[in-house]
Amino acid sequence: MQIWVDADACPRPVKDMLFRAAERTGISVTLVANQMLQVPPSLNIRAIQVPGGFDVADDKIAQSVEVGDLVITADIPLAAAVIEKGGVVLDPRGELLTTATIRERLSMRDFMEQLRSSGVETGGPSAYGQAERQAFARQLDKLLAAAPKKTS
Repeated sequence: MQIWVDADACPRPVKDMLFRAAERTGISVTLVANQMLQVPPSLNIRAIQVPGGFDVADDKIAQSVEVGDLVITADIPLAAAVIEKGGVVLDPRGELLTTATIRERLSMRDFMEQLRSSGVETGGPSAYGQAERQAFARQLDKLLAAAPKKTS
């Protein structure tokens, strides 16, 4: 298992949890963004900067992910592509996205996009707080505990 992070909009507390998890478990964490990212010095953590542009980071993750990899993203189309390739998706708020839930999320995303394009103010997501951090940490711990262990 490898962890891929859609890092452009990923909250700092999530990145910090992932850095600690990489050191604790030895699982590789790769952050992908269109800007330079600071990551702690580690053999298990790296950052990839992709050129600017619409969905460039998402495309890089979707091309790179393999069956069983974990992707951290709030981007619904990216999540759908990862699930289709056999990856696991966890959003930064701790929601595990699956084949059973992704269609509904895609439909809701499209519906909200239609509302916004017709001029309706839909607002944004609620603030990222302690409850979201805890939900993410719980779900991440479950996924890491279920991951195949590295053999030396």
